[in-house]
Amino acid sequence: MSHLLTDLTAIQDALEDLTEKKFKKFCAALLDRRGEPRVKRSSVEGQDYITIAQVLVSTFTEPGALRITLELLREIDCNEEAERLGELPHEPKRISIISISQSIFGPSAGASHFVDTHRTALIQRVSTVPPLLDELLDRGIIKQEGYNTIMAQATSQARMRELYTGPLNACGSSGKDIFYKILEKLEPYLISDLRNN
Repeated sequence: MSHLLTDLTAIQDALEDLTEKKFKKFCAALLDRRGEPRVKRSSVEGQDYITIAQVLVSTFTEPGALRITLELLREIDCNEEAERLGELPHEPKRISIISISQSIFGPSAGASHFVDTHRTALIQRVSTVPPLLDELLDRGIIKQEGYNTIMAQATSQARMRELYTGPLNACGSSGKDIFYKILEKLEPYLISDLRNN
């Protein structure tokens, strides 16, 4: 819980440092995000930096809120602010964004997402494709049309390949985070094996 409070404070500090114009750009970029989960317009419009930071943490969870804040700051060319948030320690010492992602996704996370790094192995070895697709559909990562197209493929490998080339390619890192969490639930031994190799 202490990390949550500390990271919330860190995000609030970063947003407080923005000029009014940059803060508006940040809020607009937050609303324009294509990945799931989406933030409601009513939760963002007309709110101050304290509320926006709380919305980020409640919507994306602690590590997700940090990552999304960094992405959006870079998107609106606030690279200096992003660097301060991502790299400078806070008191009590905050876990850096890299160590958070590595603890969740394994040591390759600093370079690319776990599901990208292990693309070939996941295509070949995931066997629970229908329930995986059901969850992705429920979470809004894929649409019904995409679901039907993927399920029309003859084999699990073909379905996973179609998933990678279509919806998963378009959903961004937050969508891949959700995909990873679902895989962790449905294929725990496979994910553990890949993380340890």
